[in-house]
Amino acid sequence: MKASRKQVQKKAHALPKLKFENQQLTSFAGLVIVQKFFASIKLKEKLRGCFRRFNGGAVYSRATVFLQLILHLLLGFRELRDARYYQDDPLVKRLLGLNQVPDVSTLSRMLKGATPACVKSLRRLLRQMVIKGLVSLAPARLTLDFDGSVQSTRRQAEGAAVGFNKKRKGARSYYPLFCTIAQTGQVFDVLHRPGNVHDSNGAKEFILQCIRDVHAVLPGVQIEVRLDSAFFSDEIVTALATEGVEFTISVPFERFVELKQLIEQRPRWHRLDKQTWYFQPNWKPKTWCWNFRFLCIRRRAKKQHKGPIQLDLFQPHEYGYEFKVIVTNKTLQAHNVVTYHEGRGSQEGIFAELKTSCHLDYVPVRTRCGNQLYLLAGLFAHNLTRDLQMQTTLPWCHTTRQRATWWTFEKLDTFRKTLLRRAGRFTSPHGVLTLTISANSWIKGRFLKVLDAIQTAL
Repeated sequence: MKASRKQVQKKAHALPKLKFENQQLTSFAGLVIVQKFFASIKLKEKLRGCFRRFNGGAVYSRATVFLQLILHLLLGFRELRDARYYQDDPLVKRLLGLNQVPDVSTLSRMLKGATPACVKSLRRLLRQMVIKGLVSLAPARLTLDFDGSVQSTRRQAEGAAVGFNKKRKGARSYYPLFCTIAQTGQVFDVLHRPGNVHDSNGAKEFILQCIRDVHAVLPGVQIEVRLDSAFFSDEIVTALATEGVEFTISVPFERFVELKQLIEQRPRWHRLDKQTWYFQPNWKPKTWCWNFRFLCIRRRAKKQHKGPIQLDLFQPHEYGYEFKVIVTNKTLQAHNVVTYHEGRGSQEGIFAELKTSCHLDYVPVRTRCGNQLYLLAGLFAHNLTRDLQMQTTLPWCHTTRQRATWWTFEKLDTFRKTLLRRAGRFTSPHGVLTLTISANSWIKGRFLKVLDAIQTAL
């Protein structure tokens, strides 16, 4: 129905008089969904199990404070002092099971008092929760991606060091190594390291531990691993082959004179597509024990003119070739191997969301274990959001050549803005606790659909 201008427009010049009262108002009505979801997976009980030996008679248990950190990041807050903005929110109190939300100093003391045993226990829980979801999916193949990400700090934090930092050169940082699951887009585990180590530092043991943890619960699954050139070594390649893992690893072929000569002297290349050619020698460096399949790829690319040019002879671009090499034990056709390996770029998308929505790039305290706990809270927030969407929506596909996620996931920032940050009011008509939300038809339909889906998943 078409509305008239008089029905649509309205004059509003006067400013309202401000009045502040203690009422049962919440700015995060969408937490009612999170409350039900946490109850369905028994998250509070699992966190209590992690901190059972470390509480020490404190007023606030460490499990409750860590749960608050997860909520803190779910709601989009970054610094610890931002907790002041939701201290009086009744729904936050109900979700935590408290009459009074811990203040900033309590959060800070908990992080500073963290121990390596706490970190180890939470890492184990993170893996267990991801594996439990994988068991219900029962995938035939599971793809693990490994890579590091720089975590800068502007303070003198324990364990931080000056190392490779593309955005802030010379700054102290951490350089954690992550294992992510391609099919679900979740973080499986993290190895915390100082910022001055190489990508491969401690990588072999971490990679093998992740593989064995998955095989212990899913013995029949075929595990695949994708790695960049920093992990290329005889030790890692041989270990993966021995474990029966299918892998693709980028090769820093410039370091190997023989391989470089093979590429330069190659007279005939097989076509992959209009812009790409390949050949695949069965080769090994001199110090290696085994031969492997090396896939050498040549791709036509534009070369930029960097020197001075004559305007009358101007050429906008010049075509040359870019080269890359992949080592693999997969028996797929070359086109499928290249497509599979290039799919590891999705891990960069996970890192981007962790940094923008879960504040992976923030270092809150000076102690190493405290910073690890804050990092793990962000990983839990990310994984739990993915778990909620996996419970309440259907997958759009199964295994693709690039190993894309099985679900079309909504970003945490979008989920936060559309569902979590909704104004609401608590009342008790006839003694029944009621949360009243704005009568928006789309919000109503979305709330009820998600809540019903969580009930079905119980």
